[in-house]
Amino acid sequence: MRCLVRKLRWLAAGAALALSATFVQTSRAAIVERVVAVVGERPILLTDLRKRARPFISQIYAQQLDPTHRAGQETQMYRDLLNRMIDDRLEEQAADKSRISVSSDEIDRGMRQKAEQLNLPLKDLLAEAGRQGLSEQDYREEVRRQLLEGKLIQLRVIPRVRVSEEDAHATYEHWRKELGEERIVDLHILALRVPTNATDDQYKERENLARDIVRRARAGEDFCKLIAQYSEDVQTKGTCGTRGGQQVSALVPALQDAAKNLKEGETSDPVPYGSEAILISQLAKGPHVPEYEEVKLLMRERAMGEVIERQRKLWLEDMRRGLYIDVRL
Repeated sequence: MRCLVRKLRWLAAGAALALSATFVQTSRAAIVERVVAVVGERPILLTDLRKRARPFISQIYAQQLDPTHRAGQETQMYRDLLNRMIDDRLEEQAADKSRISVSSDEIDRGMRQKAEQLNLPLKDLLAEAGRQGLSEQDYREEVRRQLLEGKLIQLRVIPRVRVSEEDAHATYEHWRKELGEERIVDLHILALRVPTNATDDQYKERENLARDIVRRARAGEDFCKLIAQYSEDVQTKGTCGTRGGQQVSALVPALQDAAKNLKEGETSDPVPYGSEAILISQLAKGPHVPEYEEVKLLMRERAMGEVIERQRKLWLEDMRRGLYIDVRL
């Protein structure tokens, strides 16, 4: 979520001012729409920003932060997301100039591929999107934006990218320095979702299921099979509940103690994740810092991603310099 004049600035500003003053009169109140940014001659509305923010708001509230910290995270999230939406507008204009588009068939195929990657039926993927505040149409639009950006990156950015073995080594050394004294752990996590506004009986039912899963895992049952059967985390259901090695401090607080206290192969007690889920973890690999050869492919991919992102930002900055952009958030 990040940064990426044409003629007639006064016309664009005037159009934005007119839109910001537009209102719908009801019998009881006037609802005023607000313009939060103008890109060229096109406004970005507060309602559109709030609509895009729904999944991120859900993630922030799931962390159960104190009100002050939560407000700070929300403010930063809205700023970052607005920059992302400005970048989207720039990419749409670049796509129009290059006559690049994304068809409905490509969107359908992209959604099916995403579901296959997560080892989920498409309806379950859409259900998860719904839990994050996205309708099916919202999710299709998000997939469209991602596919369009991918096409533009292939056309405008990838030709500028070169990644060597030295780049991968440099990325690895930078990663090691970031770790400092901290080590990496690999947790396999099984997440049981708690229904919204769950009753005491419903919560008790999920707790009992979690305890039974822990009992079965500690008795020697394959934890990956238990994850495939019960976990409701769509992003890790198909990867035995792992997101790869992570720093302990990067884990949610509910799992940090488990990561510090478990031995390899041990299964934790169930722990609540706010009011959203109950988590069970099994330590696949204890604290360690992988050698370069262990993570060589990962470091090369990370180096490639870093170079692509740098070149994407430069490309978007070039486009910003030639366009009127007014941020009002």
